[in-house]
Amino acid sequence: MSRDLPFGRARWLRKKECWLPYLQCVLDSRTVRDAARIVNVHRTTSFRWRHRFVPGAMRDRPNTLSIIVEADETYRLESQKGSRSLTRPARKRGGVATRRGIDGEHDCLLVARDRSGRALDFHTGRGPVPVAQLHECLKPVLPGDTLLISDGATAYECFAAQTGITHEAVNVKAGERARGAIHIQNVNSWHSRFKNWLVRFRGVASRYLINYSGWQRVLDDRRLTTPAQLLCAAAQSG
Repeated sequence: MSRDLPFGRARWLRKKECWLPYLQCVLDSRTVRDAARIVNVHRTTSFRWRHRFVPGAMRDRPNTLSIIVEADETYRLESQKGSRSLTRPARKRGGVATRRGIDGEHDCLLVARDRSGRALDFHTGRGPVPVAQLHECLKPVLPGDTLLISDGATAYECFAAQTGITHEAVNVKAGERARGAIHIQNVNSWHSRFKNWLVRFRGVASRYLINYSGWQRVLDDRRLTTPAQLLCAAAQSG
């Protein structure tokens, strides 16, 4: 393998002969410790490689979505896992928020998915997604002729009105699931797969949440299915 891969800071990573076996561990969704054991590297090396290779590969993403696009958020309790300087009292894994409902203690992951299966993920910060974030995340990737489908959150209605995008809402809180082709079941299915997949990692720090959603998106897209393809995608992003 060339020693001059255009890989940003990752070009200085050592043990290049281990990269492809390690990337197979990424494709197999191995934990840091499992990957370290299989490839025979230290667990800190395994962690460092995960957060160099995965962010590079996850930049292999569609530029736009099309026709019918479902958008919805999923929320996870903010985590400072691994931090040496907590900004709040420590809590045990699986802890709960101090108040009920979605607020500033929850990370918001916005996912938009079209009916062809292409998806885009955005970490929009803490608490419910505001209209300004919908403009920043969705406006560049939604052509003018898109039909946007969401739940009944007013932020989507405002965003659609301001951008002129056709919008349909599903009143999930009232128990509505679908009106013919008007539903958000595809994006909610993505959320469900993502949450179930995350369980194996036993907690994810908020600062790495977008890395993990990108990792799941790459696996879900099934475009990068070999270690070599994953490495090339990561190298090209550099």
